[in-house]
Amino acid sequence: MDPALLRPGRFDRQIVVSNPDINGREAILNVHVKKVPLAPNVSLPLIARGTPGFSGADLANLVNEAALLAARRNKTMVTMQEFEDAKDKVMMGSERKSLVMDEQEKKMTAYHEAGHAIASLHLPESDPLHKVTIIPRGRALGVTMQLPEKDKYSQSMTYLKSRLSILFAGRLAEEMIFGKEKVSTGASNDIQVATTIARKMVSEWGMSDVMGPIAYDEPEGEVFLGYSISKRKNVSDLTAQKVDEEIRKIIDEAYQKTRQILTDYKSELDALALGLVEYETLSGEEIKDLLEGKEIRVATLTEAQAKARATVPSVGDVSEEVEDNVDITELFNSKETLKPVVKKPIKKKPNKKAE
Repeated sequence: MDPALLRPGRFDRQIVVSNPDINGREAILNVHVKKVPLAPNVSLPLIARGTPGFSGADLANLVNEAALLAARRNKTMVTMQEFEDAKDKVMMGSERKSLVMDEQEKKMTAYHEAGHAIASLHLPESDPLHKVTIIPRGRALGVTMQLPEKDKYSQSMTYLKSRLSILFAGRLAEEMIFGKEKVSTGASNDIQVATTIARKMVSEWGMSDVMGPIAYDEPEGEVFLGYSISKRKNVSDLTAQKVDEEIRKIIDEAYQKTRQILTDYKSELDALALGLVEYETLSGEEIKDLLEGKEIRVATLTEAQAKARATVPSVGDVSEEVEDNVDITELFNSKETLKPVVKKPIKKKPNKKAE
C-alpha cells in the first residue's frame, strides 16, 4: 500500500488478521465438515492440534482433499486416514509416483533425508519428527517433515541454531557417505533457508555478540513506486563485512555441530537410510521403532481407530477417477449419506426506472 495512504487522517486503523490458533482451527474445521460424512474415528481437535500455522483456506483445502481421497477409495465416509494423507498433500505437495529414480539416486535421497531426521532427533528444542519420505513430492525428491506440538509465536536462539544444523544435515550425510565430489544439488533450498535465518539472526534479531543488538537491515516491505531502489544504505562497508563474517561464523558452527552428530550416530543414519529405501515413507513412530530395533508398526492407528475404520462401508459405484474441482458433497450422495444440495436460481430484481 502506498505510504501516503497511511498518513494521519486517512487510514489510521490497521487490523492484523493472523492465522488461527488451535481453537480457531477447530471452529473452522467444524464449519467445513458440515456437509462431509465423517467416520467415528475422526477427531477434529486432533486434526486442529496437528495443523499449526494453517490458514482458513488451508483447512478448507484439507477437508476437500480428504473427501476426494475417500471418494477415490470407494468409501462413504471420510476416515482419519484420509485426513492424514490430505495433510501430507497440503504440507508436502502431491506425490509424483510417475517419476522413476535409479537405485543410486534413491539411495542418495534416502541418506539425505535420513540426515535431516537423525539431526532433528538429537538436537535441543527441535520440533518432533512427523514423517520422512523419499517419494518425490512437488519439486522435491524427498521430504522430512517436522510438526510443532503447539503454536509458536517466537523462536529462541537455541531453536534457530538447531534449525540451522538440521538444514545442513542432508548435505553432510551425502558428503559423509558418498564423498565431497559426489554431493548433489538437493541441498540448494536448505542452504538458502539457512542463510536467510543466519542473516536475520545477525542483522535483525541481535543474536550476535560481536554486532550487538542493533538492526543493520531495514524491514522488508512491499515495493511501491521504486521504494526498494531508492532505499538508502544504513551501514558502512566495514560493518557490512563484519555482518557477513558473523553470518559465516554462525553457519560454520552449525555445520560442525551437525557433522559431529552424524558421526556419533552413524549407525542410526545407516539404519534409517536402509529403512527408507525399503519402505519409502516412515512416520515418526515408525522411525522410533526402527532405530530401537523393533518391528515397524505398519498401522499407525490405535486399535479403536482401526476397528472404526474397518466398519466404514465402501461405495461400489464411485469412480476412482475424480476431478479435483468437483463438489465434495456430491461424491457421497449415491448411498444417501447426505441429502442432495439443491441450488435455487437467483431471481433478478427488475430495474427501477428513474423518475
